[in-house]
Amino acid sequence: MSWVSDYHYSMAERISMRMLRLCGQIPHHVAFVMDGNRRFARSQHIDKIEGHSRGFEKLADCLRWCLDVGVREVTTFAFSIENFKRSSEEVDGLFNLAREKFARLLQETARLEEHGIRIRVIGNIELLPPDLQKLVATAMLSTERNAKLFLNVAFAYTSRDEITQAVDTVLRHGNEDIEAADISERLLEECLYTRHSPPPDLVFRTSGETRLSDFMMWQVSAAPIKISSSIGFILFQLSTSVLYFSNVLWPQITFWHFLASILAYQRDRWQLDDFRRRERMHSVQLAKTSEFYSERVQKFLATIDEDRRKMLVRVAAAN
Repeated sequence: MSWVSDYHYSMAERISMRMLRLCGQIPHHVAFVMDGNRRFARSQHIDKIEGHSRGFEKLADCLRWCLDVGVREVTTFAFSIENFKRSSEEVDGLFNLAREKFARLLQETARLEEHGIRIRVIGNIELLPPDLQKLVATAMLSTERNAKLFLNVAFAYTSRDEITQAVDTVLRHGNEDIEAADISERLLEECLYTRHSPPPDLVFRTSGETRLSDFMMWQVSAAPIKISSSIGFILFQLSTSVLYFSNVLWPQITFWHFLASILAYQRDRWQLDDFRRRERMHSVQLAKTSEFYSERVQKFLATIDEDRRKMLVRVAAAN
């Protein structure tokens, strides 16, 4: 199964997608919590790993939908660090599935280049088996020049670990490159895995669960403005993002579920605009008062990017 499906739209789907693009703003960044693969497997009386495989097939459809509707960045919660607590059989099965999918990705880099898709794995990849680390690093390097759609795959990820790693980055480089007065909320944010990504405009979770499960907790502000519900979904509007919770299991998500989430975003996004403008102004002011734009801090951030790429090159070249 390709990373981007050859989805065939019905006439009704094409017309609906065209109307959605014309009538409102499309979210720049959509994050998916792909929940419900195991429950789907139980309901279909199939193996758990087959359920996860069906979930990947649905991700390929979602990437096609995002490309065609105009979304520029997608983040998927593929494997939490908490998943290491599952049975060794399931964890090994998930790693084997990841090996298969990343190996397939390396076989279709020309297709990804055609669509302009860049793969970025966000997470503590050092927790993964060495051979899987190599595949992940090679995939990231192979697509690093693509820039039409960014796919961030959260693998061996939790928000707590992401923030811990950001603090560790500051501590490891602090004595050499920056001063104590340079450390600020803005600097720490720039040390996250998502350093080069805007916060998600829309977070879509399937399976009926109404929580984030330690996913992008820094990036998604947790001050609720509005909560509304309807048959089949619950909508939370936060101060920076719209959270859309659907009862459908991830492998069963359809194009219409996807369009419904975009429509919900378009309906409620205007209430976020004032807050986002204030947040941007606050962020700029915070950066100015904390020497964020100083040559010293910018050099430090450039060093982080260089070190992360060197790590990928080293891992990709490992025997």
